[in-house]
Amino acid sequence: MRLKDKVAIVTGAGSSIGQESAILFANEGARVIIAEINDDAGQETAERIGKNALFVRIDVSSWDDTQRMVKSAVDHFGGLDILFNNAGIDLPYATTVVDTEISDWERIININLKGVFLGVHHALPIMMAQNSGVIISTASRAGLGATKGEAAYCASKGGVVSLTRQLAIDYAQYNIRVNSICPGGIDRPTIDRSEFLEQSVGALERRNEQIIQKVPIGRLCSPQDVAQAALYLASDASAYVTGTALVVDGGGLAL
Repeated sequence: MRLKDKVAIVTGAGSSIGQESAILFANEGARVIIAEINDDAGQETAERIGKNALFVRIDVSSWDDTQRMVKSAVDHFGGLDILFNNAGIDLPYATTVVDTEISDWERIININLKGVFLGVHHALPIMMAQNSGVIISTASRAGLGATKGEAAYCASKGGVVSLTRQLAIDYAQYNIRVNSICPGGIDRPTIDRSEFLEQSVGALERRNEQIIQKVPIGRLCSPQDVAQAALYLASDASAYVTGTALVVDGGGLAL
């Protein structure tokens, strides 16, 4: 097992990429903190894993919550080896800078970028003291190449990519590896579909069809695709990999 006896935190672990990653990590021998703001979703993931999982309800944009998340890993499982900053959101509609409400901008930046900073801020002292650790953050292809009308989202994910590189430089001396994952078009897992009107759901499906046409592999990126990438970065198989943005987009960026 590739993560035997490791302790991992996965944020946004109640669904999609986070849930698939938490279950995969556990299957590979890790004990996992299921960090999730949705009680039912977090409990479901923890129950699917069993005794090697603990659900902790957190808002990743909260200093106190992220501090408690890390403390829970240490108190319940005895340490922290892997932090997967996966929680993130997007708007159910695309907006340019001119059209973006300040409340939407702040919400996206707070969760997607500040949430990474807070998780890392509280996890690093544990990892530095033990002289080892792995930090992974879900960014996006939109953090490497812009997407039309996605001002706040692109800014937040570009920030994650840049912060990842900076962290890798600062903490390599402590044997801490820091990487990001940049998925291509996933079926909008960060959007609550209840926010969509019927015509908006139709627009989403049309958007997905347009994305697929631009992907050489010919399909959308699945949560399992990203979970496997996260497992690679979390394991010793990537022992010499740090400061990178691992693109998982079916070849789209190569076009």
